Amino acid sequence: MTFFLPHHPITPSPFHPITSSPPHPITPSPNMRILYAIQGTGNGHLSRALDIVPLLQSRCEQLDVLVSGPPADLPLPFPVKHRAGGMGFIFGKKGGINFVKTFWQFNSAAFLREIRQLPVQDYNLVISDFEPVSSWACKLRELPCVALSHQSAVLHPQAPRPQREDTAGRAVLRHYAPHTAQYGFHFQRYGPEVFTPVIRRQVRELQPTNEGHYTVYLPAFDEQTLVQRLRYLSRSTRWEVFSKHSQQPAEHGNVRVWPVSGAAFTDSLSRAAGVLCGAGFETPAEALYLGKKLLVVPMKQQYEQQCNAAALADMGVPVIKSLKDKHLAVVDQWLHAGQALSVDYPDQTAAILDQLLREQLPGAGTPARKKAVLETS
Repeated sequence: MTFFLPHHPITPSPFHPITSSPPHPITPSPNMRILYAIQGTGNGHLSRALDIVPLLQSRCEQLDVLVSGPPADLPLPFPVKHRAGGMGFIFGKKGGINFVKTFWQFNSAAFLREIRQLPVQDYNLVISDFEPVSSWACKLRELPCVALSHQSAVLHPQAPRPQREDTAGRAVLRHYAPHTAQYGFHFQRYGPEVFTPVIRRQVRELQPTNEGHYTVYLPAFDEQTLVQRLRYLSRSTRWEVFSKHSQQPAEHGNVRVWPVSGAAFTDSLSRAAGVLCGAGFETPAEALYLGKKLLVVPMKQQYEQQCNAAALADMGVPVIKSLKDKHLAVVDQWLHAGQALSVDYPDQTAAILDQLLREQLPGAGTPARKKAVLETS
């Protein structure tokens, strides 16, 4: 699939190791305006934003939020000033991305118009969580754009990769949302410049239990496929499925299905014996943090998920390519003998943001255009 983007050479950008944080947060400047841009495809970026947005709001005079992509499944407790179509992906129903629908919903003329109309020059700093409109708007105007995302860590030279390299997929990941500096999150600290996951406050405050059911979130599969495969695997295991393709709750024997809901999903996750999900980032990270045993099915033709699966496999998490019969023995083994892993995910979000602002706003209140000149001189 080809995306038509403004042609600019992309130069490698530095990672930033975490440093000791100051005893107090950054003091808001009366002139500091920040744009925080979020990729709206899936729920991971938006879940991370639930913690990041309030912290940024307390550290600047004005924080504006941009969300691009399809309508969000999660309600957002903060105002969104800019909404854009961007370049979102549409999930299929058999385990991968629906490239036909993704291609037809992508409007290159509208995307270019969004890039030109977004007033990134009005902000002292633009922070992008893998969001393409803000990133390319900065690139077009030669302004700084700071990546704060999982994708930045996936591209780190020490981060695990799948055995079968996907040159096109890696190129898309690298060029999708260009940036001038980057701060990354991953399952492990593959270098001093890679941070452990942002675990949202609602999850950190949970008191996890084990009520015996298994929570399932596989957005690239439809309800019918999931029910059929899960009931074929076990008619005694209780499955709690959250489906992007379902509009109302349903019960199929030992499989209960709900539409995607942040509160209901978090509750199910906290009480689960284990989690069966895609190889995204936030859901596996939260499952690991809560001490749940985990099994992942990476989305087909999605390079980031293939990289995540490689990282999780290195940690000891079982990975299967699909829900076909030949992989079900692994699922059965996981159900009956799988073990949870122990991870250490401290709450560093405030310290990381303070470091980012210190390093990217050396003189708070300096106009972005002037900063761009200084950084490129």
